[in-house]
Amino acid sequence: MFIDIPSELEAVLIDRSRSLPPWELDGSFLAQSTMERYRTELTATPRFEETAATLRHALTGEGGGYAVLRLGNLSKALGIGDRFLRLATGFAAEVAAPFSPFPRWPLWKDIGVKVDKDPGKSSGIGYNAFHMDLVNATLPPDFTTLLCVRPDPLGGGPSILSDAHAAVARLPEDCRAVLAESAYHYGTFFDLFGVGEEYKPFPILDGSDPGAGFVRFTAKMLERSQLGQAHTDAARELDEELVRGQVSFMLQPGDFLIVNQRRFLHGRQALHSGQETVPVADRRLLLQLFLRAGTGDGSAA
Repeated sequence: MFIDIPSELEAVLIDRSRSLPPWELDGSFLAQSTMERYRTELTATPRFEETAATLRHALTGEGGGYAVLRLGNLSKALGIGDRFLRLATGFAAEVAAPFSPFPRWPLWKDIGVKVDKDPGKSSGIGYNAFHMDLVNATLPPDFTTLLCVRPDPLGGGPSILSDAHAAVARLPEDCRAVLAESAYHYGTFFDLFGVGEEYKPFPILDGSDPGAGFVRFTAKMLERSQLGQAHTDAARELDEELVRGQVSFMLQPGDFLIVNQRRFLHGRQALHSGQETVPVADRRLLLQLFLRAGTGDGSAA
């Protein structure tokens, strides 16, 4: 769902952004005092609460799971600097508690383009297959977000999303049974905050209710993890269903994509060829922020 900011709200937010203080962190989480201050300032603006309610419903209401908050006019007026990022953080805090699981990174993490990187990585130039972030953590972020600073100037790299539970529901029962077995593993786990412990091995279908819980999937496990044939085949079937049900769109400057990881998986189509000819300062750039539902102690709601 794409959510436009009412023009009268945009005008007030541009001015109100001056009143938002620098954020403080409590461990890896945005401090409760900062969230309360932001909420006090922002809810005093006309139509903010209405917009925030629309955002929350798009993410957690029936049939929902992702939203793109269109902050382009605000980014044009303010630039992608402290004032704008405080506004974006304030909107995010209306959904859940912002935090950074990576102590070596700031609250908002840069995702640029590196032509010499593994093409399938988030900062690579190739197809970034469907996945959930921090798939091998016992408490992965409930929401992952991407704020577009610059799209690919050559026109590639549309975002892709797919309803994970809808894809699972289309699979045969025997396939779902295999996906529910704790036989999957992917990646490493070190120096992380607020995401629990390493989960290895893990089931892809993580929860007794087939329509709830995480679908712990990353297509990269199909090539980079040693899996038995039955588990590989089941995961491949799921990947095919995710692709079959995907939606795709280009993020524009200021677009703020928020994904409910308990419902949707995300990825990216390949960037356009010729990235090596684009100056680094002009390449696609996203900022990533993670959100935890419930309290700021890392427990999910």
